[in-house]
Amino acid sequence: MIISKSPLRISLGGGGTDLPSYYKMNGGRLIAAAIDKHVYITIAETFNKKFILKYSKLETTTNINQIQHPIFKEALKQFNIKKPLNIASHADIPAGTGLGSSGSFTVALLGALSKYNNEKISKNNIAHKASEIEINKLKEPVGKQDQYMASFGGVNELIFSKSGKVIVKKFKIKNLKKFKKNLAIFFTGYTRNASKILSSQNKKTKLMDLKMIKNLDEVKEIGINSKMVLENGNFKEYGEILNYHWNLKKKRSLKMSNKKINYLYDYALDNGAIGGKLIGAGGGGFFMFYSENTNHLTEKIKRKGLLELKFNFDHEGLKII
Repeated sequence: MIISKSPLRISLGGGGTDLPSYYKMNGGRLIAAAIDKHVYITIAETFNKKFILKYSKLETTTNINQIQHPIFKEALKQFNIKKPLNIASHADIPAGTGLGSSGSFTVALLGALSKYNNEKISKNNIAHKASEIEINKLKEPVGKQDQYMASFGGVNELIFSKSGKVIVKKFKIKNLKKFKKNLAIFFTGYTRNASKILSSQNKKTKLMDLKMIKNLDEVKEIGINSKMVLENGNFKEYGEILNYHWNLKKKRSLKMSNKKINYLYDYALDNGAIGGKLIGAGGGGFFMFYSENTNHLTEKIKRKGLLELKFNFDHEGLKII
C-alpha cells in the first residue's frame, strides 16, 4: 500500500493574485504558510478488475472514463493507469473551508500515483501538474497557491509571472514561535464552494473591470508589505494590515461575507484581535486573527460557539509515508 500526505495552508497576504486571469496581466505575488493539517491518499491494487474510489462517496467502475470524480479521472489518465486500483482519501479538515483542500488533494493524489508508477517527479513538477489539472483541464476558476503550498510546505513567498511560471521563495518570519502563538484560527461554521466566489473575480478580471484589477493590485502590495513586516518581527503592524486587507477583500464579492461573519469579526476586534480575515476565497470557512492576547480572544470567541483550530506549521510538504 502507498500512503501520501500533503498539507493544507493559511494565506498570510496577497491571496487572489494567483489566478491566471490576474497574473497573466500584472503578475501575482503572495505569502502563505503550510500547516500540520493534511489530506491523505492511500493506493492499493485490487483483484476484482474494478477501480474502487473512496472519498465523500464510493465509486466502483471498470472504465476510467466513467469515473465521476473529475480530479481522480484526470489524474489516472495523466499517469496512464491501466490496472484497476483501490484509492481512498481522508482529510483532517473538511473541504470547502478555505484551507486549500482541493489543491492539497490533487497534490497528494499525484504524489501517490507517481510513487505507484515508480516515477521520480520533483515537487515543482507535481505542483505544476496539479495546477494544470484544476485550471486547464477542469477549467476551475482557481489559482496556483494551494497546489504549490501543498507540494513544498513551509512558509513561502510565491511569485507568479505573466508567463505562468511560479517561483517559490522560502522566507523567515522573525520569531516564528511568537507569531504562531499570536495567531488564532476559528471555524465559522460555514462551508462553501470557492469556485462560486472566485468565478465572479475571475470574470470581472477577464472583462478588465478596473475596480477589480485595482483591488487585486492593492492586495498584491499588501502581500509584499506583509512579508516585510513579518521578516522584521513587526507583528502588531501585520495585524493592522490584516484588518485593512479584510476590508479590501470584502469589496471583491457580495458573497465574501454576511451579517453573521461581519458580527463575529467586529466581536473579535472588540475582544483583543488587532486584525483578521477569512482564509481563502471567503464566504465561510476559517477566520484567522492576530492578537497579542490570544487566550482572552479564544475564550470570548468560543462563547459564540466557534471551534478553535489548533495548529503548527508544516515544513515538509508532500510526503510519501
